[in-house]
Amino acid sequence: MNAGESGSVLKRERVRDHILQLIESLLPGDAIPSERSLCATLGVSRPTLRAAVDELVAAGLLVREHGRGMFVAPEKITQELVADSHGMTLPQASGAWSSRLLEFTTITAGARVGRKLRLSPAADVVYAARLRLVDGAPMAIEHLHIPAALVPALTARELETGDLYEHLRERHGVRVSEATQTIEPTVVSQAEAGLLGVPELSPALLFERHTSDTHGRPVEYVHSVYRGDRYRIVSRLRLNAPGTAPVTPRAGVTPGVAPGVNARWDPTPSATPGDVHRE
Repeated sequence: MNAGESGSVLKRERVRDHILQLIESLLPGDAIPSERSLCATLGVSRPTLRAAVDELVAAGLLVREHGRGMFVAPEKITQELVADSHGMTLPQASGAWSSRLLEFTTITAGARVGRKLRLSPAADVVYAARLRLVDGAPMAIEHLHIPAALVPALTARELETGDLYEHLRERHGVRVSEATQTIEPTVVSQAEAGLLGVPELSPALLFERHTSDTHGRPVEYVHSVYRGDRYRIVSRLRLNAPGTAPVTPRAGVTPGVAPGVNARWDPTPSATPGDVHRE
């Protein structure tokens, strides 16, 4: 990297830091100064300013409205991962969560889902697609697959109201015990973009979860797409000194995870970093 390239990177970083300070001092929906004003204040060109602004828009921190200006984006929904002596626990995610059922039917498992649930490809599974909302705003699209033999009386209402794992336990005699969850970056398709209210190819988080019951039977395979501009994972790691007692994290309910179900990261060599197990 030559001196000119280094200077432009540092200049864009200075602009980014200045705008981040503005964002932190304002409320969601507040306007930030115009491009012309910011350029004059910071002594930079419009291309340099726009490069920094584009990064913050893509990160979901700013919203650009044509003809109106730039505004502080809505706060992100935060899910914490908190370390304790047993691994990772999941306090309650922020916001009021609800579901809207997009599809609900019984299908044959097929080869891929059959492998996930340890079923014959010809076995029946209940398939449901749900739009997950936070405070009424679309946040995620969830695709659930449950062996039909386990939930012959599962209703659409159970998928739209209350906690699914609680319904499984109280109405169907299925007690979840453990789950493995992976998280990967992705982008949304055209269809997903329409449901989530974001541009096509917007950044997103892809969650995949395999859940088993107290007998070790697979009871659920789920893959979900969460908006990258509104959802984030935060890890809080408590490092206890030798001989000190671990601090018990606060309890909570995680969307899609049964109340009282703990989570831990499996440190064994076979575990994938980021996998979360529920017990």
